[in-house]
Amino acid sequence: MAVCMVLIAAYSCKWSSAQDIHFSQFDVAPMNYNPAMTGQFDGDYRFIGNQRTQWRSVTTPYSTFGLSADARNMNQIAGLGTGVSLYRDRAGDSRYTTTVVNVAGSWLVPVSNDSLHTLSMGAQFGLTHRKIDYSQLQYDNQWNGLQYDPNIDPNEPTTRNSRTHLNLNIGLGYYFKPERRKEFYAGFGLYNLNNPRQSFYDASGVNLDPRFNVHVNAAFPITEKVDVLPSILFQSQGKFKEVIVGSLARYILNDVGGLYRAVYAGIQYRTRDALYLTVGGHYDNWRAGISYDINLSGLRPASNARGGLELSIIYIFKKLRMPEIKDRICPEYI
Repeated sequence: MAVCMVLIAAYSCKWSSAQDIHFSQFDVAPMNYNPAMTGQFDGDYRFIGNQRTQWRSVTTPYSTFGLSADARNMNQIAGLGTGVSLYRDRAGDSRYTTTVVNVAGSWLVPVSNDSLHTLSMGAQFGLTHRKIDYSQLQYDNQWNGLQYDPNIDPNEPTTRNSRTHLNLNIGLGYYFKPERRKEFYAGFGLYNLNNPRQSFYDASGVNLDPRFNVHVNAAFPITEKVDVLPSILFQSQGKFKEVIVGSLARYILNDVGGLYRAVYAGIQYRTRDALYLTVGGHYDNWRAGISYDINLSGLRPASNARGGLELSIIYIFKKLRMPEIKDRICPEYI
């Protein structure tokens, strides 16, 4: 089973288009689904780490990790967000590896006098490098009649083992935050605008399809201590479609004097693929979460319903700002 899956994955590179890297905790990888999310947070600098492992029970585990950093109001320019991101994915025995490096910028524009409604526009540029290790693959014509013989030449054509292309992505976002614990934001992202070539065989017409997504997130209190955070994400890339819908519930432990402590948990559903559970917490400027996918797709018999384990962590740095003194009281002796 494992060998067959690896061979199918390897040779699909010849005829079909690849897909982009994605995470279940998509809200903790904002620049991976909308460039307009760059720099859109409460603070000055944000650092994010993501790690995902899946299909451990089926074949060689697929492993994905991401690192990103972005800034709000860069160089004290109000509304300017900038960021850089690095994502790396390795799949199967062939060590099929995708490395993505992007730089991004966004611009936040108030659309109401009270600044409760704002729009952001963003763009990303970068490089994607894909490579495959053919030496780790096994072929049926390497069977000598008694056993597999790695010394037999498989006589399989291999034009190249890597390819690099340019990334071009754009996005738009809308934000509404009437209160500290009540907010709504939505947007869309459009990735792979340049439709780059993907074939390791230099075949024409094998291009990476554009990826389009629409996302809606909200947060609102239902009690003095509890917030509900519903979300939905729709993505489309070529013939592939993905819909994630669900919600988190957050319980606030402490929110006084600049200290913020909270825990959260929730459940989300990726249509026709997986149900996943998420738990995590906030500790002042830190946020950490863990999720686990329960496989519901046609691969369920092979995976034993096991999917992917995913970890995320965020740190937001806020500069200490002294309050402005608008009035001075003169001493009585003057």
